[in-house]
Amino acid sequence: MVYHGGTPKNGGTMDKTEFIWLDGKLVKWEDAKVHVLSHALNYGTGVFEGIRVYNTPKGPAVFRLKDHVKRLMDGCKFMGIDLVFGGKTYGFDDIMEAIKETVRK
Repeated sequence: MVYHGGTPKNGGTMDKTEFIWLDGKLVKWEDAKVHVLSHALNYGTGVFEGIRVYNTPKGPAVFRLKDHVKRLMDGCKFMGIDLVFGGKTYGFDDIMEAIKETVRK
């Protein structure tokens, strides 16, 4: 799941955004649902990577995106989490693009 997070200005709480990248596609915030029987919810399996995005005069800048995505994918591999959504296996470049797409939205 990819979303815009909190800032020091709002106490670090997650801001509601229009879109979230979930299961291989951008969905509206209110449509982003995780089933109550999901493995992650029931057993606490998951991988999280916090990534900073800064506003610049040239537009949003994602801080050390490649490093974050590598760490995220390494964590998924360690936990045995396959990055397969809708029958498609997502690789490094796919995850990079998903994050960029979410930031652009």
